[in-house]
Amino acid sequence: MIVFPISKINLGLHITSKRADGYHNIETIFYPVRFCDALEFVISDNPANKDFLTTTGINTGADPEDNLVFKSVKRLHEKYTFPNLKIHLHKVIPVGAGLGGGSSDSACILKAVNKGFGLNISDDELKNMALEQGSDCPFFIDSLPSIGSGRGEILKPVNNVLKDYYLMLLNPGIGINTREAYQFCRPAMPSYSLSQLIIHPLKEWKELIMNDFEDYAFKKHHLIGDIKNELYNAGAIFSLMSGSGSGVYGIFRQKPELSSKLKELVIFEGVM
Repeated sequence: MIVFPISKINLGLHITSKRADGYHNIETIFYPVRFCDALEFVISDNPANKDFLTTTGINTGADPEDNLVFKSVKRLHEKYTFPNLKIHLHKVIPVGAGLGGGSSDSACILKAVNKGFGLNISDDELKNMALEQGSDCPFFIDSLPSIGSGRGEILKPVNNVLKDYYLMLLNPGIGINTREAYQFCRPAMPSYSLSQLIIHPLKEWKELIMNDFEDYAFKKHHLIGDIKNELYNAGAIFSLMSGSGSGVYGIFRQKPELSSKLKELVIFEGVM
């Protein structure tokens, strides 16, 4: 079976409080983007009778046993009966760019194995298992535009507010450690919920919708802030860093003309 784990961007991100379990409560809008990895699995013929993972494409820097895909399959084996697998992951979504590639891979293998072997696992149970691998993993079970709260696992669908707009997604090639980014944040309840803010015309979002990670990221890596400013100079209606960074996106009414410097950083573009 071959599946294609998608990516996401965040339409705003508020870090609202520190939790007793060490995590943070957030409010964000997860929005799916058709920028994908590729994931294939077949029944393993390995005589050692265990799962086997290979990867190509972008180097994640992790051993196969530490990959979220491998961990997710291992967790499934603990609860359900199905054959050992030979898995191949081709990475296209950059690591450490705030686009959820690893989380999407994890959720996608859970869904695919469930379907491929008729395990009849409910979506709620899949989301609970996905949450064990990462706070934004549950979003990728349904991959619908959603407001995420709690750690990001409490999901409420929202309208396709970007439908027919043109997305430019840029990767500055800077990996940002999410745990480190959280250490430098200052949790606070926002004055208005994102559910109230996204109903405003998109042209007003620039003054209304923020990402609390940007202050830290822009101070540490000036290039990220420069990219955002240049997207606005190119005519973006709205631009923001995604997640804890370092990917930056711009929303346009139609395909823009970018400078040669920006064009080199584009990893995905298209109508939403």
